[in-house]
Amino acid sequence: MSYLFQNYMRADVEFIKANGNYLIDQTGRTYLDFSSGIGVTNLGFNKDVKKAVEQQLELIWHSPNIYKSFLQEKVAEKLIRTEDYVAFFCNSGTEANEAAIKLARKATGKSEIIAFEHSFHGRTYGSMSATGQEAIKFNFEPVVPGFKFAEFNNFSSFKSLVTKDTAAVMLELIQGESGVRPANKTFIQQLVKFCNQHHILLIIDEIQTGIGRTGKLFAYEHYDISPDIITLAKGLGNGIPVGALLGKRNISDAFGYGSHGTTFGGNRLAMAAALKTLETIEYSNFLESVYHKGEYLLNCLNKIFKDYLSVTDIRGKGLMIGIETTCNINEIVSNARTKGLIILTAGTNVIRLLPPLTITFEQIEEAVVILKECFNELSSD
Repeated sequence: MSYLFQNYMRADVEFIKANGNYLIDQTGRTYLDFSSGIGVTNLGFNKDVKKAVEQQLELIWHSPNIYKSFLQEKVAEKLIRTEDYVAFFCNSGTEANEAAIKLARKATGKSEIIAFEHSFHGRTYGSMSATGQEAIKFNFEPVVPGFKFAEFNNFSSFKSLVTKDTAAVMLELIQGESGVRPANKTFIQQLVKFCNQHHILLIIDEIQTGIGRTGKLFAYEHYDISPDIITLAKGLGNGIPVGALLGKRNISDAFGYGSHGTTFGGNRLAMAAALKTLETIEYSNFLESVYHKGEYLLNCLNKIFKDYLSVTDIRGKGLMIGIETTCNINEIVSNARTKGLIILTAGTNVIRLLPPLTITFEQIEEAVVILKECFNELSSD
């Protein structure tokens, strides 16, 4: 008997230790981690991040947001860089998206937000309402009103939904949960041009794609755009819960005194972890190496699966890659785990690979060999 709600389908494995890019279970067995805790431990189990948290723990681990925070200022500075943004820190991605929805509506005085089919923005009521998957909302209706859903990568579909009450458009540049589906660059540039012309705010959900996952600090940098609002979480604290909202300074007055808040958001432990994570990513050529490792992984997968009828597409950017397949994806995940490799699913027919950004070329080759074995055992190709 369990004392927990059964809202997770849990595998019969418990990871009790970790070392770099490897996980260790209760029996002492070691696994190569190609999930990063669902895109969270982007640096693997990094000793520098651990040390930063330990040092902060010795000083003070919580101070409410009614007092100044030098750590929050430092993390915000590293996220904002040369852009004209300001930051708000919370505890998770869904909280960051809730804040984005509130900011967009308050800043514009309008209520409608256009999101996209197959998107995923979280499970609290606002973020769930912005999610373009009916299965996520099933039996939780009525959802928050004011959301419309366009077809992803279809500008005409988006344009047809715009009204005088449209406050913002909200999207992921790579739809992660629904199958690692990248946005088309031409579509994004059309969208941004239209939004700029019609004073519609652009919200980019970087919760899974941000903090180096695609080979740049933010995925939007691949598209030569400047969003009005950016949401972050997952890899920002490398496993310590933290979320962030970045908003352009020209709309920052909408979040004046008393408009929004959080008790635990931006706490000292989370900020210490985030600061060390960002400092690590800033190291010379770090992001360039992530991009090259992603290209190497993609090329390896394309090479070994080029003649497999059961593999219908391989796509992604940086170290965020999806393998679309006709095989049973849950069996592939289970089989890979048996062979010592931890991977993920996305949507109904995609194997999702989110290895730590610190993965080595040798570890990539190790994972590819295991993946090939798994597909061979389930495929008649």
